[in-house]
Amino acid sequence: MDWDLFSLFKALILGFVEGMTEFAPVSSTGHMIIVDDLWLKSKELLGSREVANTFKVVIQLGSILAVVILFREKFYQLLGLRGRHSGAPAGTPKLNLLHVLIGLLPAAVLGLLFNDYIDEHLFSLSTVLGALVVGAVLMIVADIVMRNSKRKVIESVDEITYGKALYMGLFQCVSLWPGFSRSGATISGGVLVGMSHRASADFTFIMAVPIMLGASLVSLRHSWEYFTLDSLPFFIVGFISAFVFAMISIRFFLKLINRIKLVPFAIYRIVLAAIIYFVWFF
Repeated sequence: MDWDLFSLFKALILGFVEGMTEFAPVSSTGHMIIVDDLWLKSKELLGSREVANTFKVVIQLGSILAVVILFREKFYQLLGLRGRHSGAPAGTPKLNLLHVLIGLLPAAVLGLLFNDYIDEHLFSLSTVLGALVVGAVLMIVADIVMRNSKRKVIESVDEITYGKALYMGLFQCVSLWPGFSRSGATISGGVLVGMSHRASADFTFIMAVPIMLGASLVSLRHSWEYFTLDSLPFFIVGFISAFVFAMISIRFFLKLINRIKLVPFAIYRIVLAAIIYFVWFF
């Protein structure tokens, strides 16, 4: 397959959409499906639906790399390595690998059990629109609960308990529904159990690395037979684009989330779903 500049530009655009939306509570997968189905048509370029769906998962590896770089001190801490800023007093609560494993377990199990069903039935525009709206409702409820709550808010991810990690992991299961948003589900879950938006976002991003890596590898294994070396340029451009734009969006989002909360993102999701519904179905 000979790749012209416009074809590779489509990979760059999908990488841009992935990188800019992966860690905002608006659903990167949902946005990629919307942009792809309405405009880019990567399935026709890559030759099959399986490879096109895998591309949407695999370019998340670029976003994963951005998280690893930006949260490297936390990953040093989790792995027992000495980071540059690891001089916390003895006895200070710290996030550890068990927190992450507990948070990952529910979605990892369900993802392995239902991966084929999700690929076959949930990667469509109509299911994404439903997930955008339902996820928005959850986010609005989370902000309302926090606003009316009298309990002390947990401000640092290092204060998370194993119970709260499990609670957020259970909410992460809903994000297996494309369009729901992993960060939207888990940040909402964290807020509902008394964590600040920033602490919930930090834990969400840290959990994202192993679960997104696992999802990419599973998807690759299922679609490996459909790959040819001809598709590599498309994947490489998408990967690099997702990495660059994820580096930008993560920094921006973490500065913003404690100030504006979740409701503005929820309103955006509902408006987007309404616009796409009327454009696509009428």
